[in-house]
Amino acid sequence: MTRNLEWRVGLELSEDAGRTKAEARLDTGQATFTGHGTARCNPADTDVPVIGDELAASRAMKDLAGKLMREANREMEAAGAGTVPQHTGPGYGWPEAVS
Repeated sequence: MTRNLEWRVGLELSEDAGRTKAEARLDTGQATFTGHGTARCNPADTDVPVIGDELAASRAMKDLAGKLMREANREMEAAGAGTVPQHTGPGYGWPEAVS
């Protein structure tokens, strides 16, 4: 059986007073998931807006991915299958306490 699907992800960014907010939305055609992320510029740092965009967008997509994984786990459990093992800590990047 061959299946072809197209899922669309939209990403909106806004910046105000040194804080960038991002919202990532995934439309699967059957459900919609939304992830959120923020970034702020340290007042002592040079303001480089693209860095805030990248950080906020990546955090929104990470949040979105987590929500999609939790939904898949719920559906696997409902179908009687096991779930994907969860990691206990960050696998990359800075820990949340530092960012």
